[in-house]
Amino acid sequence: MRDFDADWNQIWTLDNQVQRGLPLALTDELCDLLRRTAPTVAISSAEVDAALASAKLTTALLQDIAARIREGSHRLSRALDRMYTREEKGDLDGARQQMQDLLAIEKVPHYRSIAEGQLERLDDLT
Repeated sequence: MRDFDADWNQIWTLDNQVQRGLPLALTDELCDLLRRTAPTVAISSAEVDAALASAKLTTALLQDIAARIREGSHRLSRALDRMYTREEKGDLDGARQQMQDLLAIEKVPHYRSIAEGQLERLDDLT
């Protein structure tokens, strides 16, 4: 990943703590982390500001960010696997379709960028 790798790791750590039942402490550092990280998973600053109004909403925001990272990663991995399988069989149209299908639903800009790069690579093969 790019610069947000450390932030995403912090999100994972905090989400794991919340999943184990530990309360989320509303600190300036947490608010800054959420403000930095939310745009990397296509959550607006207005949504972040609204969520920082309470511990419950902040926890929900943290969990939403973590879910978008996790679910997007899983979607991307599965789509890449299907794409490579089709590519190995010589089905470049089918391989391309896997990335197009992913782009139709993926929100996380980083994962979208990877899919777009794969489409460019496949286009170069033809």
